[in-house]
Amino acid sequence: MVLDDIDNKAVAALDGYLVRKDLVRTFSRQFPVPTYVVEFLLGRYCASTDQEEIDEGLEIVQRQLKSRTVKAGEEELFKARARENGEVKIIDLITARLDAKTDSYIATLPSLRLTDVRISSELVNEHERMLTGGFYAEITLNYDAAIAQENKGRPFGVESLREIQLSKRDVLDTLAEARKGFTTDEWKAFLLRSTGIEIEGLSERQVDAMLLRMVPFVERNYNLVELGPRGTGKSHLFQQVSPYAHLISGGKATVAKMFVNNSNGQRGLVCQYDVVCFDEVSGISFDQKDGVNIMKGYMESGEFSRGKENIRADGSIVLVGNFDVDVDHQQRIGHLFGPMPPEMKDDTAFMDRIHAFLPGWDVPKVSKELLTNHFGLVSDFLSECWSQLRNQSRLSVIQNRVFFGGALSGRDTNAVNKTISGLLKLLYPGEAQIPDEDIEWAVRIAMEARRRVKEQQKRIGAAEFRNTHFSYVMGEDGVEKFVSTPELHSENSIGDDPLEPGQVWSISPGTGEEHPGLYRIEVNEGPGSGVKVLNKPVPPAFKESIGYAEQNLYARSAQLVGDKDPRQHEFTVQLRAFDASKSGAKLGMASLIALSTALLKKSVRGGLIIVGEINLGGSVEPVHNPVTVAEIAVEKGATALLMPVACRRQLFDLSDEMATKIDIQFYSDARDALIKAMVE
Repeated sequence: MVLDDIDNKAVAALDGYLVRKDLVRTFSRQFPVPTYVVEFLLGRYCASTDQEEIDEGLEIVQRQLKSRTVKAGEEELFKARARENGEVKIIDLITARLDAKTDSYIATLPSLRLTDVRISSELVNEHERMLTGGFYAEITLNYDAAIAQENKGRPFGVESLREIQLSKRDVLDTLAEARKGFTTDEWKAFLLRSTGIEIEGLSERQVDAMLLRMVPFVERNYNLVELGPRGTGKSHLFQQVSPYAHLISGGKATVAKMFVNNSNGQRGLVCQYDVVCFDEVSGISFDQKDGVNIMKGYMESGEFSRGKENIRADGSIVLVGNFDVDVDHQQRIGHLFGPMPPEMKDDTAFMDRIHAFLPGWDVPKVSKELLTNHFGLVSDFLSECWSQLRNQSRLSVIQNRVFFGGALSGRDTNAVNKTISGLLKLLYPGEAQIPDEDIEWAVRIAMEARRRVKEQQKRIGAAEFRNTHFSYVMGEDGVEKFVSTPELHSENSIGDDPLEPGQVWSISPGTGEEHPGLYRIEVNEGPGSGVKVLNKPVPPAFKESIGYAEQNLYARSAQLVGDKDPRQHEFTVQLRAFDASKSGAKLGMASLIALSTALLKKSVRGGLIIVGEINLGGSVEPVHNPVTVAEIAVEKGATALLMPVACRRQLFDLSDEMATKIDIQFYSDARDALIKAMVE
């Protein structure tokens, strides 16, 4: 293995907490234990870059795993060893329960198929988690021949055990100190390597999706849904990487096991684990009718009741499942929550409690190329750090630096805040000055993941969720930026979302030789003066229209852009044609609005097409074929059309069907058009 920059930085700052992830894979396939158990041993004996030391350590780990893990068919061999030697050491998942008949605790060791092992109440009280889902431990199991001869005697007993997870408490300071030596991109790569994934060759969206998967580990009471194709490693993170996570495979979930057992007051999984993940969520059902309601209440407030007592817990809920169809098809036949169980999939109140919908279709399938051979953090160190990060928040960092748009309700704001806080904790495990670009990165992921939930609620037909245009304002220039969900629209179609400032959709009514066609005008402004069109060559008809627009902007700047002086700014213009027509004829009014909104840093309303030509004197020219233009606008997916008021009479010929599909508004002059075009 060749060490790269990230490896060298990691070795310098985190010596003793690293493990080569390719070594882990050699063992995890051989022995019947999760990855974090193997890493626990490798971290103890192989945390070195010296090949000789690694080889020695590997021998010890191999020996321990071989002598202490029970493979199928070896159960009787280990029991016999316990009898002959008086005791045997094993690595196993231990759970315990109270046996009321004998008023004592008994433990279960699945790999030996023993369900009645004696265990002292002191050990149970010391390690309460064995009463809920259990945990992996190094166990010394003794055998008492005298008890074996008693009636219903229990000869096997747990003499001692050592939990397989980190006991040190100052791990977070170590991680925070190490983080200072990495750039943000290097740190993202290192985090992914720590979960076994190599970042090389992954797109930005794929990396973002994998980091979003980690948020439930660092954020309390965080509710995440991930639906996507099979084989993308959805359950791996929750099953193999952290002893603080518990995976419930598809099937019945009992209220007693999840929340509280009313008969004995025993707290459930959400109290004992940081993350409870439901795998294959489509098959999940509760044993009680009100199971989903209890879960809904818990997802909202982090509380559930047992009789008169209210119990608080901070376990995050993750629901993962498979899509059997592609995303476009799923959206045509229903909505993206379609694979959920019947009692959840059409319940908008349940959806409202989901903080983020992770697009599983953005995550690559796990293949050999995707697995890393570099150093990563030992899983128990990483999971201990994540667990401690749950006690912190990063929301103070975004105070007065990010302002959310009006479309976000109280629940949306809470959801977005939780995701931002979680992502920033992953990037910055300690106190740090967080730059604007990293905050904006977290804001965009958080808004997109929450908006995906809102869009599905809108599809179910709930009127209260119709405003989904999530936006935020950041930085001194105060530009409102809108965040969309990519699966809703393609780059080349007119979506409902407002475009960036300076971008406008328009339809050229065409000329004698050319049919009408759809265009997008994109304007950027910066220091300098004049208007430059980037298209090579510049279509002559568009050159004329943009010239009219420029002169009108200078002449009417006070009415259009207030105290801003357009002559002190340089505008660069790009014309994009989406049909056979390429001349860009008669796009003057749309060009003027694009120039004005670029200067004002304001967006044009989503789904709007602006039509019309303005001449040098500021008069609006009539459109010769407004009915054809309106029909094209409907065909292109527009929801609103802004036209010169002179078109009003001709539009009587527009069919009733077309008239109901689009909102047509009229303008009298440039200022009227600009006011009607902009987002309120």
